[in-house]
Amino acid sequence: MTDQSLRGFLELVKKKSPENYVVISDPVKRELDITSSVFELEKNGRSPILFFENVSGFELPVVTNVSGNRHLLALAMGTEPDQLPMSYRERCQSYIPAEIVEEAPWQEIVIEGDGLDLNYLPIPLHFEVDAAPYITAGQITARDPETGIDTIGFHRLMLKGKNRLGLSLHSRRRMFEFHRRAESRGEPLAAAITIGIHPIHYMGSMAYHYPPNVRKYDIIGALFREPYRLAKTKTEGLEVPEGAEIVIEGEILPNTHEPEGPFGEFTGYASYRSTENVFLAKRIQMRKQAIFHSVASGTAADHILVSSISREAEILNSLRRNLPNVSAVHVPLCTVGALMAIVQMKKTAEGQPKQAIMAALGTEFYVKIVVVVDEDVDLFNLSDVMWAVSTRTRAEKDIMFLHGAMGAILDPTSDPEDHTLTKVGIDATKPTGRDFAQRLEISEEQRARARKILEDAGI
Repeated sequence: MTDQSLRGFLELVKKKSPENYVVISDPVKRELDITSSVFELEKNGRSPILFFENVSGFELPVVTNVSGNRHLLALAMGTEPDQLPMSYRERCQSYIPAEIVEEAPWQEIVIEGDGLDLNYLPIPLHFEVDAAPYITAGQITARDPETGIDTIGFHRLMLKGKNRLGLSLHSRRRMFEFHRRAESRGEPLAAAITIGIHPIHYMGSMAYHYPPNVRKYDIIGALFREPYRLAKTKTEGLEVPEGAEIVIEGEILPNTHEPEGPFGEFTGYASYRSTENVFLAKRIQMRKQAIFHSVASGTAADHILVSSISREAEILNSLRRNLPNVSAVHVPLCTVGALMAIVQMKKTAEGQPKQAIMAALGTEFYVKIVVVVDEDVDLFNLSDVMWAVSTRTRAEKDIMFLHGAMGAILDPTSDPEDHTLTKVGIDATKPTGRDFAQRLEISEEQRARARKILEDAGI
């Protein structure tokens, strides 16, 4: 039976990949120090888990960058880094129903009534522009008021007071619709915020294309390849992960809007766009010696890698239905893990790349640029991709525009009123049916010989 907790995963990393686990014992401030440390490491080509033992003024330690690189997520999934999208896609084909347990470690400490104070938690201030400290690793769960089916997902949570959090439901997905339905009845939406869970939970929570009667918990179970173990909260009997560190119970208020933001979003810009909703906390439950988990915000890999991989898998799954000759999909981190997708295929007929472009844009509305390349192009190497665009694309035939398409609200190029924009598709594949310029290549045998020559020369 898999240890489905965050601390179980941390132990796995310490054992299997100790170079990806760094403990910081010296005192740090919750203002800026935690997230800026992640960015400094990224600039030096490293992205390990960071465990801050001593956050000034707080009892709880903070862990961040749990999803900072593909090796960590591959370790969580028990696969290889380059197989993550394929493994994700294959496992999600068979949902596994969740399992309910009676007791969970997060039930050990209960704080409610006058003693409830969210300021007890070491919630980081990520960027100077942020309006307040933000919970970024909080997964919110709530039920559809009409069907009773629950959902889970990331939503930024701004500290506003002892029992009050501002949040934005800007993704306009299921949580937004659940709240709208509750609000139409004049009712709050009962919800729970879960902090400190296994990264596989985060990967499953990013799945978007699944039947309405399927729970995301069933998708997470599929990724674990065993039932996901859940326990019930005291509020409305909502079900949350057994392995969680901290659970905040409460409700999203109806017909209540308060300023929320700005916040340093995944686009690399300060976002002032928000639905300005309010979460009212009623109870905090947590483990003894709980670990507070934070996701480094902005363009940190910790913030965007999970969504990048889930988008790769979703687009690959969609394309494979009609284009089995599509071999891989990559959503680069440098395009904020969302706004550009590179599709690799073995083209057998003209028009297939355009078919792939339309299908990819129709699958993931965050994506606004799709580039299709041949199998000889390394889609993980943007220099190679841009070489193909530069040498194989005929602008008058191979670039297509889709005007007035639905874009992401947080994309600063989307229309501020209706959030539409123009999307672009680029066919960077060689034409079929005729000889094309031959690409220069160096064989693996010759590369090995060259490496030996250089090594012998002390280079």
